[in-house]
Amino acid sequence: MAMYAIGDLHLSGSVDKPMDKFGENWENHSTKIKKNWSNIVKTMDTVLIPGDISWAMTLEGARIDLEWIHDLPGKKVFIKGNHDYWWHSITKLNTLYEDMFFIQNNFVEVEGFIVCGSRGWTCPNDTSFTTHDKKIYEREVKRLRLSLEGATKSNKKIITMMHYPPTNENLEPSDFTQLFEEYKVEKVIYGHLHGQSSFDTGLKGRKNGVEYILVSSDYIDFRPVKIG
Repeated sequence: MAMYAIGDLHLSGSVDKPMDKFGENWENHSTKIKKNWSNIVKTMDTVLIPGDISWAMTLEGARIDLEWIHDLPGKKVFIKGNHDYWWHSITKLNTLYEDMFFIQNNFVEVEGFIVCGSRGWTCPNDTSFTTHDKKIYEREVKRLRLSLEGATKSNKKIITMMHYPPTNENLEPSDFTQLFEEYKVEKVIYGHLHGQSSFDTGLKGRKNGVEYILVSSDYIDFRPVKIG
């Protein structure tokens, strides 16, 4: 049994939202993901998906994309991305599929790890951080603490998923990174960043005992990466 991760699937089974306008590498990206996923992931494995799952606006519209993911091998664990407008009732989502788990202020145990997380938000920075951003940022910090607090009741290692990167573009410490260190998080999985100039603004590798892994689908060439 192994654990993989891939974020920002940006599926559009019910809406007309082609992704190739973001670059030639996005052309037929869902076909690439399906092929790579099917070749790499086994039935007993787990795949972490940190947000931006479907472009649908409603759960009804997202069902075609969720079914598409459901048909792929392995168990799947999700958090919400900034474009997942269809994501509302976490209770309802967690009744849909036996092999798919949706995290929101809670956690799930898979492959000997505790997986928790929060969507996150833009971190304080020198260029664009409004009063509105500050309000959402502080709310997401509280939500992440709730998730981590529950996770620490187990003695197992903790993996945290966020959609947004946990630092600003200067890779400066944030309330998120402080929480990871406080709760002794093993790995942090995140996405959201697209394009080479954005990839360079994401924290990667080990820092203060925490390993940071960027898994935006275009960054990892639409191929799930093994994280454990």
